[in-house]
Amino acid sequence: MDLPVDEWKSYLLQKWSLLPASIQVTISTAETLSEIFLHSSSLLQPEDEMFLKRLSRGYLVGKDSDAPLFYREEGNKKFQEKDYTGAAVLYSKGISHSKPNTRNISLCYANRSAALFHLGQYETCLKDIIRAQMHGYPERLQPKIMFRKAECLVTLGRLQEASQTINDLESNFAARLTLADSPFQILQGNLRHLKMKVQEKNLTETFPEPLAKAFEDMDLKEENEQISSVSSSVRLCMDPLKGRCLIATKDILPGELLVKEDAFVSVLNPGEMPPLHHGLDGKWDTRVTSGDLYCHQCLKHTLAIIPCDGCSYAKYCSQECMQQAWELYHSTECSLGGLLLTLGVFCHVALRLTLLARFEDVGKIIRTLYDEINNKDICLPKCKNPVKILNHSLGESEENGKMLETPVPGCDVNGKYENNYNAVFHLLPHTEDHSPEHKFLCALSVSALCRQLEAASVQAPATDVKSSQLKAAGTPELCADLNIWGVAMLRHMLQLQCNAQAITTIQQTGSKKNIITDSRQVRLATGIFPAVSLLNHSCSPNTSVSFINTVATIRASQQIGKGQEILHCYGPHENRMGVAERQQKLRSQYFFDCNCPACQTEAHRMATGPRWEAFSCDRCRALMQGDDVLSCGNRSCAESVGRDHLVSRLQDLQQQVGMARKLLRNGKLEQAIQQLLECQHDAKSFLSTEHSMVGEIEDGLAQAYAALGNWQKSAIHLQKSLQVVEVRHGPSSVEMGHELFKLAQIFFNGFAVPEALNTIQKAEEVLLVHYGPCSGEIQELQKMKSCLLDLPPIPAGPSV
Repeated sequence: MDLPVDEWKSYLLQKWSLLPASIQVTISTAETLSEIFLHSSSLLQPEDEMFLKRLSRGYLVGKDSDAPLFYREEGNKKFQEKDYTGAAVLYSKGISHSKPNTRNISLCYANRSAALFHLGQYETCLKDIIRAQMHGYPERLQPKIMFRKAECLVTLGRLQEASQTINDLESNFAARLTLADSPFQILQGNLRHLKMKVQEKNLTETFPEPLAKAFEDMDLKEENEQISSVSSSVRLCMDPLKGRCLIATKDILPGELLVKEDAFVSVLNPGEMPPLHHGLDGKWDTRVTSGDLYCHQCLKHTLAIIPCDGCSYAKYCSQECMQQAWELYHSTECSLGGLLLTLGVFCHVALRLTLLARFEDVGKIIRTLYDEINNKDICLPKCKNPVKILNHSLGESEENGKMLETPVPGCDVNGKYENNYNAVFHLLPHTEDHSPEHKFLCALSVSALCRQLEAASVQAPATDVKSSQLKAAGTPELCADLNIWGVAMLRHMLQLQCNAQAITTIQQTGSKKNIITDSRQVRLATGIFPAVSLLNHSCSPNTSVSFINTVATIRASQQIGKGQEILHCYGPHENRMGVAERQQKLRSQYFFDCNCPACQTEAHRMATGPRWEAFSCDRCRALMQGDDVLSCGNRSCAESVGRDHLVSRLQDLQQQVGMARKLLRNGKLEQAIQQLLECQHDAKSFLSTEHSMVGEIEDGLAQAYAALGNWQKSAIHLQKSLQVVEVRHGPSSVEMGHELFKLAQIFFNGFAVPEALNTIQKAEEVLLVHYGPCSGEIQELQKMKSCLLDLPPIPAGPSV
């Protein structure tokens, strides 16, 4: 979660309500962040810190010597069920709780190597075998993993290494006086077969590397000289109303890469991590979260995590990532894991930003913060290069701009906007827009974190301000360094509400047995991207954002003319919610009233509302209109009905569809189909044909028939679902691309070659605009196309 846990929020809001009115007024009317921070931090009492510590202790972030055995046994159950992915994750949980160089960690690594071997991840399996041996894997069990190592090497075609491992294994057997144990006898027999395989079979074929992500194909054609990580096709401008914005310097085609930026900082979202409630039978959680599957440093997906040596929470994809994280920030964060999970992702990001600032030349920032603590005016760096100030519409020509010597916040003295702490620091915190209660919550959360940093004797970020000056700004409770960085962390925490970027990934959903994959976009982490933050909002944007690990890519989703603004969607999209809901969300989170074309035109739409939410007349099928009482849009029909009645019917239908989905997940396909057909019949009587619930029912039927191998019926239902998706999200939307990908899979599995090739082409055209050539869907589509083009002609017959 972004903000602190509910218990801490409720506690502080109660504390705020009990404060004398004079103190509330002092904090509410404070003009600077330093005043807010210093006044609030003086109110943090020892009992407040004790309450927060009790909450923090609810999270299991330390090493627990009893946990590895539990997770290893649970992993063994999954392994016996041949759920090797589930087994690998549980073994990883055991590894995370194990201390280095112990029997526990060596056994968990060895067991995970077996799961990885069955998953075909041979290189990773070899690494786990080495790790098991490094951490003291028992001598009596060595033959098992040595044999597994030899199998991996043979499979990978590394025959010389395989032969050496086999020789070592034979020597190991020879050194044993008794080999009466049946497992060793079986192992010896398997070894003889493996040795013959190496000697007799000359492996001439090459084993292809996994499909590489063609990241170089995603590089900017020409990087902007003024803004790092941004294409030269845009320029940075200042608008008198909007502030900073990006404007097209030429006509831009759909799919053109405009921004490719690595996050300045990113923090993995913990996912569902409920705190431990003492007294419950289940002490350890076997549920899988994002923190179990993704590197906490680079966000790379991996089944073979490497844990931090000091805590059970932080996990990495490699030794390099672990070392880098430790040097940059985790050496400070390691002992604070439970506290950071309690205080929320925004507080965690704020801390990490200040830790990363130590590695930059931030003297001017320090002086700015010092000046603010001393109630001086904030000085922005002067900019040598003039910046365009557009007095008229953004679409007008360059000649209509006015040249002014004004600094652009975040630029350096040469007018360059870079991916650095200076740019992050100058993102707007909107101090005056946040409620007093919210500022109090953030300030006390940061104060509590600073107290813990001080108590842990963590060295504060180095500054170039003289120690005598720091002492003058200090308070009895906090050292002066932490006062300065406390103000910085409060600034960042307030910035994040408007400037944090949700880093998302596409995850496969549903049963792994399904031939047709379903996918959904999930939030993986929270990041700060200085260049991405330059884009203003539109409910109907002309760009699309996607992520590969910590890198954000923004592409044009439609043609953008020279002089037009490059626009991004902050979340409330016209295809996902109505104008009233969008306006409310944007006003409450981003503090502005949206006046984009979508919001202007939507106010003049019919009273039916969006077509994907519209009800239809039971008599004549025309759309119903109105507010509390809906009337048929067909003037010759007098049908009318209360909205509450239709909403109640819709809720009942949603419940029935949910039950059908559960049957589908449990493999009860015929029952699921029967219930979905009944839902389909009910939906036709009161919902528009383009209602989102109609699309969900058709999608469920498509999945059920696909699981039965009835590709023809599956395709029919998915095409109906596709019509609903197109109405709601548009023919060029990423949602449309994912549905076309599913339809291509159905045609492919049903050997409907012409239909498959046609759908693959459509899916590629849409997905390339949003993701570029490196996405998994694009690569899978290309493999399907290649396979279909290599097929011999199929005799004419009924198509899918």
